[in-house]
Amino acid sequence: MIIKEVALENFTNVPKAIRAGANRIELCDNLAVGGTTVSKGVMAETQKYANDHHIPVMAMIRPRGGNFVYTDTELKIMEADVFQAQELGIDGVVFGALHKNGTLDTDALEMLIAAAGGMQITFHMAFDAIPKAKQSESIDWLAEAGIDRILTHGGDLDTPITTHYADLKQIIKDAHQRLIILPGGGITSRNLAEVTDELGVSEAHGTRIVGQL
Repeated sequence: MIIKEVALENFTNVPKAIRAGANRIELCDNLAVGGTTVSKGVMAETQKYANDHHIPVMAMIRPRGGNFVYTDTELKIMEADVFQAQELGIDGVVFGALHKNGTLDTDALEMLIAAAGGMQITFHMAFDAIPKAKQSESIDWLAEAGIDRILTHGGDLDTPITTHYADLKQIIKDAHQRLIILPGGGITSRNLAEVTDELGVSEAHGTRIVGQL
């Protein structure tokens, strides 16, 4: 079975997405900027509804749009949001943090991973901002740190995912099944079967992965 993770903005489409066949929800606000953290109320209601339907929820932990280079204050906000998600019984969190040169901000990540204590963790598309030459060693670090999956488009989000099959296959190979590679960005109900077959993956992510809601 393919796990279809749908990225949803707010609670509004959660019931509809689950009815349409979503097996996991990535909950974020402001999808126009790639997703930011939702309010406590949205998080609580989504968790309650999804839990009743046995659907896991992954909460985006991102204080703003833009790059993934965060100040100490922003990281404090992110840590507080991770604790909030933990308190509400959210199944997992989604975050990423980089240095200006595109390498992993391991200090920031260690802090956030510690805060997540026991929740699933997805490292989001900040991965695609890591220089290609550094991606393999980044996967090593993330796998050893206990990250569960990496969400990646395999390249520039402005280009179709089908043009990044070779890159994605390399990323999957580098992961050596130590963590899950979750392809996303432009995967819809129409091309889902083709993408998952081509890459040999059992999970995929998208805003229209269960169709237009």
